[in-house]
Amino acid sequence: MKPLQAKLSQYTEPQKAKAAGVYPYFRAISSEQDPEVIIDGRKVLMFGSNCYSGLVNDPRIKEAAIEATRKYGTGCAGSPFLNGTLDLHKQLEARIAEYIGKEDVMIYSTGFGVNLGVVSTLTGKDDYIIWDEQDHASIIEGRRLSFSKSLKYRHNDMASLEEQLRRCEPDRIKLIVTDGVFSMEGDVANLPEIVELAKKYNATVMVDEAHSIGVFGEGGRGVCNHFGVTDDVDLVMGTFSKSFASLGGFIATDKEITNFLRHHSRSYIFTASITPASTAAALKAIDLMIAEPERQENLWKITNKALEGFRARGFEIGNTSTPIIPLYIRDNFKTFKITHDLLEEGIFVNPVVSPAVAPQDTLIRFSLMATHTEEQVDEALEKITKVFRANGVLPQE
Repeated sequence: MKPLQAKLSQYTEPQKAKAAGVYPYFRAISSEQDPEVIIDGRKVLMFGSNCYSGLVNDPRIKEAAIEATRKYGTGCAGSPFLNGTLDLHKQLEARIAEYIGKEDVMIYSTGFGVNLGVVSTLTGKDDYIIWDEQDHASIIEGRRLSFSKSLKYRHNDMASLEEQLRRCEPDRIKLIVTDGVFSMEGDVANLPEIVELAKKYNATVMVDEAHSIGVFGEGGRGVCNHFGVTDDVDLVMGTFSKSFASLGGFIATDKEITNFLRHHSRSYIFTASITPASTAAALKAIDLMIAEPERQENLWKITNKALEGFRARGFEIGNTSTPIIPLYIRDNFKTFKITHDLLEEGIFVNPVVSPAVAPQDTLIRFSLMATHTEEQVDEALEKITKVFRANGVLPQE
């Protein structure tokens, strides 16, 4: 065996989970991703999706994707920098700029690619990237690729952020990067105070709206819109793979920044463009999120019901106030076991274990879509309570 294979063969954690019958990943779904899906031939309630708008199976979005495929084909066979820019891409960029409220927009092939390509590119070796310790992995990878000084502040702790800002040389560029809604814990960034500190220290602010578009703000425009700070936030990032019911991502900012990124951001220049189908789907999703506010209204109705239900039953759910609800278990194996048991009960949820979180912070990630019903939430509450009690996480009645 070669040295690489010999080293990697020592990684046996997945095999151990499989042997115990609790391996929770790569569960094959054989239907559309709706509130109810088919796994192994049976119906399961889906509480593990990121499509907060519930649009991923909307027939109007499907039709838009089909029509775009008929006109443009299945792919672009190149990056936007060279042969991969369609007029449809330009339409989507202009539409998002109007929707978010920024001067210009760039479309990337994935949301991960946005953060990777933007965070790694904007600042130089004498500048600073200042980031929340619970930022998404794509932000962390972006700052790792940067030559800038990296300063981490405690999660959503404004005193810690200011302490890091004070450490920076005043005349250097300071880029503060934060999630808008944190993807595992479901809590919301303190954007008004972040903006005030940025003004005080002449810093630039970038907000990842991946988990807040379709949830917060007028027409689902996100937390920057919700807090009224869009004009004060310099860069707004979003992804199409969640509420936009598609695939890809974008950065919305001013033309000076996009001009630089279009010619320097490697994950943009050296990656093929998003497909015509994905582009048309995202375009249609914007229209539907604006035209159908009842989607967002129902999302908040069932979110509040679920939050109240979990708290009333004694679940530990942290500081979440969003459709992302962490159900803390604080044990790796037990998190896998509960995920397995819930699937047996017909409830699909996602486990979050170390190294994604610290071993003492493992959790089940329960997430809601606008298309869930109150009856489905009630069923989930009942079954999750039953399984948590059976596994000793909640006390017996």
